[in-house]
Amino acid sequence: MTTPSLTRRPVLHHEVTDELIAQIREDGYGVLLDAISPAEVSSLREEAVRLCSGELAEIAGGPAPRPGESADELMRRFLCIHYPHKVSDVALRALMAPRVVDVLTRVIGPNVKAMQSMLFIKSEGKPGQPWHQDEYFIPTRDRSLTAAWIALDDATVENGCLWVLPGSHRRGILYPDREQDDDRFDCSIEAYDFPYRDEDAVPVEVPAGAAVIFNGYLLHRSLENSGKHGYRRALANHYMSAESLLPWRDLPEGVHVGKHDFRDVVLVAGEDPYAYKGTPDLSRPLSRPDKNGGCDR
Repeated sequence: MTTPSLTRRPVLHHEVTDELIAQIREDGYGVLLDAISPAEVSSLREEAVRLCSGELAEIAGGPAPRPGESADELMRRFLCIHYPHKVSDVALRALMAPRVVDVLTRVIGPNVKAMQSMLFIKSEGKPGQPWHQDEYFIPTRDRSLTAAWIALDDATVENGCLWVLPGSHRRGILYPDREQDDDRFDCSIEAYDFPYRDEDAVPVEVPAGAAVIFNGYLLHRSLENSGKHGYRRALANHYMSAESLLPWRDLPEGVHVGKHDFRDVVLVAGEDPYAYKGTPDLSRPLSRPDKNGGCDR
């Protein structure tokens, strides 16, 4: 396997400018510094401990605390908690972070809804994820799917930062996928057979509080945390246009997929034209076991 070049670095934007929006559209991703404040970063780190300990809610599939185990020891047995915004006001506020929403309304449109949050807790030795596109996992179909990956620690090559293939979103297609068993990666599904090489990838090293905002069709991955100590914590939230249906999960019997609209969403900007359908509380926090003994990604 070839080694990606470390000479290419992302542009770090201090403000929400036309240049940032243009980069997201052209390259498929952009970095906004200080997307959340240092105080908010600290609160989310503290909230991670409360979530892992079960103080806020039971985490389905998550490892239970062991007698005499410290909070730090417990956290190192987690990789990711899905839907923290369901039980954490701190995570819910981050889902609606004003500087992030400012970017989203300029990239997606005035009406934006969120359908998922994920709190990643990747300590040393924990795996990353293989090349993939978020649209594979969250099929929005309208090309508005956008992620905001907020670093809660300085994300570096050593501790497992994101890597992206700039421009890989432009065709708006899903590349083939296959099973993989590389121990560097958590998930077993990887995208392949795309017209890019590993050496085309850019490591997105960012400081805590920065947000990597990227298109749902962008090919991206992360490698293992190879540092000798410490975490690479991050909060990843997913958004899309509120005008579009979300044909995702729990398709009711007898309902055509073209009309299925998953409504466990949070409106973060503008108006929801489908508000008359309601927003049922369906998803609960969970941690999915992985092949290396942790959880999701």
